[in-house]
Amino acid sequence: MFFYLSKKIAIPNNVKLKCISWNKNQGYIACGGEDGLLKVLKLETQTDDAKLRGLAAPSHLSMNQALTGHSGSVQVVTWNEQFQKLTTSDENGRISVWILYKGSWYEEMVNNRNKSVVRSMSWNADGQKICIVYEDGAVIVGSVEGNRIWGEDLKGIQLCHVAWSADSKILLFGMANGEIHIYDNQGNFIMQMILNCLVNVTGAISIAGIHWYHGTEGYVEPDCPCLAICFDNGRCQIMRHENDQNPVLIDTGMYAVSVQWNHTGSVLAVAGFQKEVMQDKDINVVQFYTPFGEHLGTLKVPGKEISAIAWEGGGLKIALAVDSFIYFANIRPDYNWGYCSNTVVYAYTRPDRPECCVAFWDTKNNEKYVKYVKGLISITTCGDFCILATKADENHPQEENEMETFGATYVLVLCNSIGTPLDPKYIDIVPLFVAMTKTHVIAASKVAFYTWQYRVAKRLTALEINQLMRSRKEGRERIYHVDDIPSGSVNGVLDYSKAIQGTRDPICAITASDKTLIVGRESGTIQRYSLPNVGLIQKYSLNCRAYKLSLNCNSSRLAIIDTSGVLTFFDLDARVTDSTGQQVVGQLLNLERKDVWDMKWAKDNPDLFAMMEKTRMYVFRNLDPEEPIQTSGYICNFEDLEIKSVLLDEILKNPEHPNKDYLINVEIRSLRDSRALIEKVGIEDASQFIEDNPHPRLWRLLAEAALQKLDLNTAELAFVRCKDYPGIKFVELLGNLQSESMKQAEVFAYFGRFEEAERMYLDMDRRDLAIGLRVKLGDWFRVLHLLKTGSGDADDSLLEQANNAVGDYFADRQMWSNAVQYYVQSRNQERLAECYYMLEDYEGLENLVNSLPENHKLLPEIAQMFVGVGMCEQAVIAFLKCNQPKAAVDTCVHLNQWNKAVKLAKNHNMKEIGSLLARFASHLLEKNKIFDAIELYRKASYFFDAAKLMFKIADEEAKKRTKPLRVKKLYVLSALLIEQHHEQMKKWRSAQGKSSEATSVLAGLLEEEVLSTTSRFTDNAWRGAEAYHFFILTQRQLYEGYVDTALKTALHLRDYEDIIPAVEIYSLLALCACASRAFGTCSKAFIKLESLETLSSEQKQQYEDLALEIFTKYPPEDNRKSELDSFLEGGEGRLPICIATGSPITEYQFWMCSVCKHCMLAQEISNYNFCPLCHSSVDKGMMNCI
Repeated sequence: MFFYLSKKIAIPNNVKLKCISWNKNQGYIACGGEDGLLKVLKLETQTDDAKLRGLAAPSHLSMNQALTGHSGSVQVVTWNEQFQKLTTSDENGRISVWILYKGSWYEEMVNNRNKSVVRSMSWNADGQKICIVYEDGAVIVGSVEGNRIWGEDLKGIQLCHVAWSADSKILLFGMANGEIHIYDNQGNFIMQMILNCLVNVTGAISIAGIHWYHGTEGYVEPDCPCLAICFDNGRCQIMRHENDQNPVLIDTGMYAVSVQWNHTGSVLAVAGFQKEVMQDKDINVVQFYTPFGEHLGTLKVPGKEISAIAWEGGGLKIALAVDSFIYFANIRPDYNWGYCSNTVVYAYTRPDRPECCVAFWDTKNNEKYVKYVKGLISITTCGDFCILATKADENHPQEENEMETFGATYVLVLCNSIGTPLDPKYIDIVPLFVAMTKTHVIAASKVAFYTWQYRVAKRLTALEINQLMRSRKEGRERIYHVDDIPSGSVNGVLDYSKAIQGTRDPICAITASDKTLIVGRESGTIQRYSLPNVGLIQKYSLNCRAYKLSLNCNSSRLAIIDTSGVLTFFDLDARVTDSTGQQVVGQLLNLERKDVWDMKWAKDNPDLFAMMEKTRMYVFRNLDPEEPIQTSGYICNFEDLEIKSVLLDEILKNPEHPNKDYLINVEIRSLRDSRALIEKVGIEDASQFIEDNPHPRLWRLLAEAALQKLDLNTAELAFVRCKDYPGIKFVELLGNLQSESMKQAEVFAYFGRFEEAERMYLDMDRRDLAIGLRVKLGDWFRVLHLLKTGSGDADDSLLEQANNAVGDYFADRQMWSNAVQYYVQSRNQERLAECYYMLEDYEGLENLVNSLPENHKLLPEIAQMFVGVGMCEQAVIAFLKCNQPKAAVDTCVHLNQWNKAVKLAKNHNMKEIGSLLARFASHLLEKNKIFDAIELYRKASYFFDAAKLMFKIADEEAKKRTKPLRVKKLYVLSALLIEQHHEQMKKWRSAQGKSSEATSVLAGLLEEEVLSTTSRFTDNAWRGAEAYHFFILTQRQLYEGYVDTALKTALHLRDYEDIIPAVEIYSLLALCACASRAFGTCSKAFIKLESLETLSSEQKQQYEDLALEIFTKYPPEDNRKSELDSFLEGGEGRLPICIATGSPITEYQFWMCSVCKHCMLAQEISNYNFCPLCHSSVDKGMMNCI
């Protein structure tokens, strides 16, 4: 950071100034002094020259208004920047509020307490409140409208300073005795601030200033110190908040009078005076510090006594009130920035982001890429790449083997020109100084330097890049202590312990070229190392402490800018004899320039360099300067006799929107003179001048001028001298052309004057050449225009290519509807499909599918597009059209269109239908849609699987004790599905015509055996239906009063204890027997109930009590024993049972159901149209004999 005095304004009548304040938003400067002096000034710059923007532009006072109203010495001036008001106070206690009206300042409000003098005033961050403190301890907080919000009288306290916190919740009051008290915004005392900077300080002290930066422009880094408190003895502490237990402590070594932050809180200025060395007088100085206490420099100011300071809104100027003068000093900040591959890389802060914003501005295409970086330290660039030095993220896990010994605390990130990270290196050395060459990155702390031979993966696979980032092989990283003497022959090691060893002479600057590394030390010693094998070659001794170092293109000369802004040069290879007669290497050159803040060597000439001195740019050739150029830009590049600089001050005023006007290209004198000679004198004289002052850029200039005049001989000679082989070939091409017009058109095209070249081609009736020119340029819009406006038939292939190219242009910019028009004309179906998809024009996609021939390669892609948006029907059509039924089925499955999937699989005889059905069924079962799964299997003729599921449901419903009729129906459905399966198997066996009958029978038996062994429900389905049929029939007969018939039916239920719970069977049997007066059968039923293990003891006792009550009245004997004997003995099992009555069929003729194969008495058949068991239609002609 450099600063220098730039302007001085005298106050009339030598009135001494007391205070000064600079409005950061509007630029007004208010200063107050003795005898009621109050002035408002405004410095403005007006220039039309782009090079004279910023500090380089001449400034003048656009306002110089004296405000009257104060009678005593004006001691306090403060701005309300949000509401554009000025608040002032004098030694008599008068407070005035001033507003701007029609270009002049007028007094709006006046207040005078008439008791004490105002010592300090402060507006809060949003400008809504002002706090005024009086010397006698009175505190008043008022609103911007002038209303009193609250007041407080602090008894026995002398106040002298006040400051608001950023959130307006805290007030700091500075006392005359040096104490600082913390209050809330309602005037309630919280605590006394701990002042660590005054430890072990004795004697009376007073507060020089308190300034709390409110974070309006963001912070340098998260949790950055922002509260500065300075005392008159020069002690200062910078705190993160009012309760910071570990503040940054500074001893400025001077008597301080004022302290203030710049507009971003990145630089703290402390003004005061100190004793001149070897002289018995005080000198005025301003010290500059970072928020972390690092000293940035000292500005000496003439005059007797400095009283106040104020920063300009952009942080590029500072105003100093000294005696009866206002001095202005220009500030040249050390921005974090760099230039690589036509890209300006710069860092800035934003209030809404805790990270640092790093912008990569491509000046060629005017495109900007922003990268957010935590803990940014520096930006270094070289060639096409840059290095971002940052603090390591504590939350970010480091790569395996990234640090061998120490935990990495810093990162060097190699990026390309658009900010893409290519290779990060975690290091445990503070990268205070970073240099970069085409092959190496050098990072140095105060005591050691780290070298990294980086590589850029241009044509490597992702796996190789990953391996490259992880490995530390081949010794590409080294660490050297500054006191080491490496020979260059022995490889160094990556030993971070060297970084913690001390040294008496720390490093202060470094620079490097492809073959040389220079390390500057605070004592003035310069150490020269070789690269890439680091070896100490030479040590030189200088009489200054280097701040910036720079090597020329052949590493023969070193430029040194010291901490005072003095530029000197050192010849590294010169051999001279010293005063002792010994020959030494290295010589300090006889050139010294002051107030230098930037310099850059030319990349192609070791004797050329450019430097910035105050607001002037000088170009030196062999240490001889050319006439200066007025500018304040930072030098980006010096090559081909042209200097490119960038007005970073202007860019960072609005960093989100950089402007190309802030780039300045400056031609040096030899280039300007050559251009003038060519234009005014002629090519021959200019050729002689360039011969005397040769440079490739000058020869190229001559060649271009000769081409424009079609002087091919001179052009060829000049191209040869500047080694431009394409230029030589172009001259040879021109020599082969016969027409002068053709030559002129080619020259126009060579210089980029394409409109003129095209016009000449068309005038020569060579539309083909005009089209060819536009094709080379990629100007396909113009190609289309030329093709359509030309006479005759256009080239169809070229027309198609042009339409495709224009369509690509719109597609790349996501202007899909425009792209469609051109793709339709070029019949580019692939890109057309993509555009329809991006436009969500699915009707267009359907039409495209219909227009495509079968098995077209685009159909699967379009089908996938439909799948992506859930359009199953359209996707299936596309897949079927390209003969991919399996993909169509998979699509249906993916989109849960299972019915369609099954249908497709059956239509195309796919072998996978079984697995597909299983997947669909499992899908339905997961959603508890069991009946849907059964219906799926049934429709697909997978009766066996459907029967299994139905039987499972029937079993579950039976266990739930739901309605018996429902359970019966479920069992019947299961049994009917089994019957359908059997029928299906018979048809399959009969279809095996080629196989023998024995084989078919055997296959059928095996099939039946498999079914019987794998699933128990094959036998039990009809039994379940029978069980619940008889169970329901028994109860119906009982309730209808047919008690004897009910008893006979109930007796059949004893065979179904595995299906219906025994307690229900025997309870019903006991009930029927009791109703039928068959007490013997009833007794046996009770005995069975009392012996059931499933009943609890209480239930058994209830049955015993009931049996006792019955059988004490009725003996346990059957009245009609002969009729029941056969039933009780189980003999009825040999006869079929009538499913209508439950009675055994003893007659010769009976009816048998064709579906369930159950029987019914012949006399009962007339009462039924449907089978009582399976509910199938009754064919009354189906009579069988026993």
